[in-house]
Amino acid sequence: MSRYWVVAADASYARIFARDKKFSPLVEVETLAHPESRLHRQDLASDKPGRLFESYASSRSEAEEPTDPKVREAQAFARQVAETLEVGRNQGKFQELIIVADPKFLGLLRKALDAETRGKVVHAVDKNLARESVEVITHTVDEML
Repeated sequence: MSRYWVVAADASYARIFARDKKFSPLVEVETLAHPESRLHRQDLASDKPGRLFESYASSRSEAEEPTDPKVREAQAFARQVAETLEVGRNQGKFQELIIVADPKFLGLLRKALDAETRGKVVHAVDKNLARESVEVITHTVDEML
């Protein structure tokens, strides 16, 4: 078991690192990718809204998508990352969690975390470092500790 897990994430890519002590080296333990989040909106949505038949009227109306397709994909990926973190917590793989994420994705990830995993978060940084080097992520995390 590691003392810390550090997550560096954006809407399409997340890296999970383990760290035994406060300033020990980060070791990447898992990488998650969600290529759908990188698609253009028009590639995620159909050309025309669907049609709904209303039971109390003989008319049809267009079905509107409740959420922007890009946001919907980011929410799905946030749930995937949150599930991975929950499994890690349940397996006792970390005691404390540090999240470094794109500001918009950080909010989605916080909402997706279950209460127990959210309680393990000791620091959160709203920076997109998911694709940066381990050295850059380490430096950012070390600065806040």
